[in-house]
Amino acid sequence: MITEIANFISFDNYNLSSTFILSMGIQTFFLLFAVIFKTDKLTDLIYGSTFILLSAFVTFKKQQLTTTDYLLFAAVTLWGLRLAFYLFYRILKIGRDHRFNEIRNSVVKFTGFWIFQGLTIFFIFSPMAITATRQTPINLVTLSIGLLIFAIGLLIEAVADWQKFKFKRKPENRGEFISTGLWAYSRHPNYFGEVLVWYGLFIVCLPYLSGVLYISVVGPIFITLILLFFSGIPLLEKAYDERYKDRQDYQNYKIKTRKFFLLPRWPGKNSYIGS
Repeated sequence: MITEIANFISFDNYNLSSTFILSMGIQTFFLLFAVIFKTDKLTDLIYGSTFILLSAFVTFKKQQLTTTDYLLFAAVTLWGLRLAFYLFYRILKIGRDHRFNEIRNSVVKFTGFWIFQGLTIFFIFSPMAITATRQTPINLVTLSIGLLIFAIGLLIEAVADWQKFKFKRKPENRGEFISTGLWAYSRHPNYFGEVLVWYGLFIVCLPYLSGVLYISVVGPIFITLILLFFSGIPLLEKAYDERYKDRQDYQNYKIKTRKFFLLPRWPGKNSYIGS
């Protein structure tokens, strides 16, 4: 146990130092490009792509690959490609990401965002990084359950994103909010799907973890906390509340539709965080 803690602290035996350096290095490189050209068009593209690069790095540096290694690489790559290209296509269509309106011209704030993005990627990816260093017989139970949760999450996220994108692209919906499809059952179904993706992959990694390595559960917990309390849902809810504060139909939608979980609407009660 003492040896395991020492190895964990040193990072080197579990891919943690190399994935941290690679993650931050990629963000720093594209930060310089973004600052020089004052653009936010690459931000989300680099976010998804970095996961793919990290997954390729930790997977193919391993001498003896297992079925779990291949499946984790395929899962992360599929998720990363879908997210990166969807968000890149979306930003090309809409022109600017309004999240960056207040920080785009501030080098300090813009740098802070890219650094935080690099740290986020590192924490979320840590279970996969550790798993790639270990040899353990395949566990069909955790593998099946984890990949099933991952697949459900990816499907929810992809469908929700596409439904909202199609809704926003229609001229008659300009300035409106979406309350159809998956959005009739959750105000943020794409974020719910995103969280399922990373808990699913963490479950796949469980047989490869022991002792202090269980701390890598910080990965799925980190993305959950960010989306629920920091840069995801709170920012969007604030913007919607300001934009639709005088709209009774939005207030009814907000009261009856759960904020996060994808579940049937409340018959008539105030929703709350995590409801």
